[in-house]
Amino acid sequence: MANRPYQPKDRFFKQAKAEGLRARSAFKIDEIARRFRIFEKGQTVLDMGAAPGGFLQILLDEVGPKGTVVGVDLVPIRPLNRPNVKTAVADVLADDFDALLLALHRGAFDVVVSDLAPKTTGIKDVDEARSIALAGKALEVSATRGRAGGHFVAKLFMGRDFEAFRAELRKLFREVKVVRPEATRGGSMEIYLVGLDRL
Repeated sequence: MANRPYQPKDRFFKQAKAEGLRARSAFKIDEIARRFRIFEKGQTVLDMGAAPGGFLQILLDEVGPKGTVVGVDLVPIRPLNRPNVKTAVADVLADDFDALLLALHRGAFDVVVSDLAPKTTGIKDVDEARSIALAGKALEVSATRGRAGGHFVAKLFMGRDFEAFRAELRKLFREVKVVRPEATRGGSMEIYLVGLDRL
């Protein structure tokens, strides 16, 4: 696939602004939701790497008023003024993260979504390794807190450990899909893995 040139104010940026979405990235989870139908009304969904809230806006619409969405990020997320969303400032790799997540929501998650990304260094191997570590934490949460039959979505940078990570997903899910959403910026290394129907 030829890389599209980087356009900071492309049609997705303009469309997000027109629709009141907080980030153009909202169209990525929207495309995944439409393609794989992994969200349903009444579900409980975890969004890791949720700031500024673009994914949360889509997820809240997907689960409806009887569903619950929990969002965590290193930076505060501006309130969405919806009663069924909880957000917290958290480092997912910190020792106390699991306890914090349990305090936010004690039950299982139907879908775990990760848009986590490292602060990039420009050193390809380092950035890829950090990306895999973050996606790995999301997968650990899905394994320990995800509901059987539930789903998983994670962003990661394509690199030499990609196949090993996909193999780990295949141990946990009946089907694993690789997706590069249309709204992905040209030249980006990012890819999404979608795990369907947790065993």
